[in-house]
Amino acid sequence: MTTRDRQIERRWEQLHTWGPYGLLGVSVVLALASSGLFDYSAAQWWAGWSLAGAALVLQLWWHAVRVRRPGRGRTPSRTGTAYYVVRWAVAFALTWIDPFFAFYAASGFMDADELIPGTVGQRIGLFASAVTVAGAQAGGLPLGSGVQWILFAALVLANSVLQMAIAHMTEQEARRSRERTETITELERTNTALQQALDENAALHAQLLVQAREAGVADERRRLAAEIHDTIAQGLTGIIAQLQVVANAPDLTTARTHLDRAATLARHSLGEARRSVQNLAPIALENDGLPEALKNTVAEWGERTGVRAEFTVTGIAEQLHDEVSATLLRIAQEALSNAARHARATRVGVTLSFLGEDVILDIRDDGQGFDPLALPERTRTGGFGLDGMRARAERIAGTLAVESEPGHGTALSARVPLVRHE
Repeated sequence: MTTRDRQIERRWEQLHTWGPYGLLGVSVVLALASSGLFDYSAAQWWAGWSLAGAALVLQLWWHAVRVRRPGRGRTPSRTGTAYYVVRWAVAFALTWIDPFFAFYAASGFMDADELIPGTVGQRIGLFASAVTVAGAQAGGLPLGSGVQWILFAALVLANSVLQMAIAHMTEQEARRSRERTETITELERTNTALQQALDENAALHAQLLVQAREAGVADERRRLAAEIHDTIAQGLTGIIAQLQVVANAPDLTTARTHLDRAATLARHSLGEARRSVQNLAPIALENDGLPEALKNTVAEWGERTGVRAEFTVTGIAEQLHDEVSATLLRIAQEALSNAARHARATRVGVTLSFLGEDVILDIRDDGQGFDPLALPERTRTGGFGLDGMRARAERIAGTLAVESEPGHGTALSARVPLVRHE
């Protein structure tokens, strides 16, 4: 419900609460002002004042019911119907004594739908109020001539039709308001369900990424195990076999022959080992240097995650040793992976700086940050994380520094010696 709707509802509530008081007051004032126009007997005076007092007491009682039991006072009920009937009877009697009390009788037009349950009961209540008001408009009850009766019938019809039309429009508006409320409620439920689905989808996506990474690691391990078994392990087995033959050789010629074969197998195995190690180097460095590989990695990561990512090179770029390039690239990839999984960042900056004898890789994000002293210990089943990146840097005589604070992002800096490509 909008603020405007609440304001309108509050004003209607105020009208239903204070309207009968105002109409009764207007009727009393007009009756007193016009008392000289009517020849009231003492009995009529006493009856009029008694009924006016009864009407006031009735309104005070109903006001207390509405305040004490809001639901009962605002929802059609037997109590509301009884109040409506008694008020109509009092208003009818007052109008019979003085036609100006028709203003008080008109209060029945305002709240029939709120007090009387059922459409038929509401229509009867409106018709009864229309009869009272029409009698006053026709000159007052009782009616004394045929013209008054004709005028009374016309006024009853006009008042009834008018109030029925207003009641019908009010019902239609109430129905449309309920439909709007139901539609808004349904939309809110739909939006909530959609948000839950999006959250579940995001969690499933993250789970799939983890599973895909684990599957990739497992596949790579199986590939490496198979390659080692098919090359290095088999070569070493052959060398051992040749050396065992040499140990039991009956003559020098046979021993030399098997030694030559063992040397050949050793050279071949060494070549296979070098090839396997070279195959472990990052694919991104096959055709590009470290700056270009980092630029492509950052751009690809930004497109994949939707996070604004920027890469900058400072200083004079140089061709680095393969191990240095591979180490820094792996650190950058791990840092970006951590930012995607944990940081919830909207912006990431990667800077590669060539400073004389050192190369510095800085990765900064504006994410949620963390307390470096409160990190859990790394387990055998965990990822490489900060410990893995620090180990990579230290393996080539470098260092890794991390600055972070909850709510203020993370800054990671890897500093390694500048070892040029041979």
